[in-house]
Amino acid sequence: MSAPAPVTGERILVVDDEADIVALVAYHLAKTGYRVSTASSGTEALDAARRERPALIVLDLMLPGMSGYDVLEQLRAGDSTRDIAVLMLTARREEADRIQGLSLGADDYLTKPFSPLELVLRVGAILRRVGAGGSTNSEKITIGPLAIDCAAHLVHVYGEPIELTPTEFKLLLTLAERRGRVQARAHLLQTVWEAAPDIQTRTVDMHVQRLRAKLGAAGDLIETVRGFGYRIRAPQNRLT
Repeated sequence: MSAPAPVTGERILVVDDEADIVALVAYHLAKTGYRVSTASSGTEALDAARRERPALIVLDLMLPGMSGYDVLEQLRAGDSTRDIAVLMLTARREEADRIQGLSLGADDYLTKPFSPLELVLRVGAILRRVGAGGSTNSEKITIGPLAIDCAAHLVHVYGEPIELTPTEFKLLLTLAERRGRVQARAHLLQTVWEAAPDIQTRTVDMHVQRLRAKLGAAGDLIETVRGFGYRIRAPQNRLT
């Protein structure tokens, strides 16, 4: 695993009630060039998120009083915080715990104990997704009722705007740009999450599930190809 490239001062909020974990994470993020704030409870985390609008929150799930799940749910429900990227930390290795966090809108997860280098690399990968929005071109893609404005990072279904997280937008755009072609879960992990192909593919499944729900009437455009991955159906009359 290569060392992370230096960065230019994005704000990261680290939330954990274990002082040694906070110190470890903050040290490695600051050394890479991030500006770091910290919080030790869910209430502090929400206050800091609303006040500072960090680019990303490293969020522990086992917090006193208000759990990380509750914090994540409130972040995604708030107008000023719903687009903040979230990397969740958990000491629980059960799939159900990871699925719950992903289903609430986390962008990625890391289990304890973790490599500080891997955490910094994952933070960088998430922020690249947030900054790029999945595309640098000015194309507009229309597939049936679904319209994607790549440059503006906007999605509409039957003319109605759809709110997506940066990860959800990049996942949708990746499928849309390759409509009609099946995309393997491992390939999507590498393309969207910049992850090694041996990382849990359940991450992809949960984000596809959330994406379908948000797209509503257009959610059926995303097809599951059993044992392989996903694709967006190409309509009979291809529109671009």
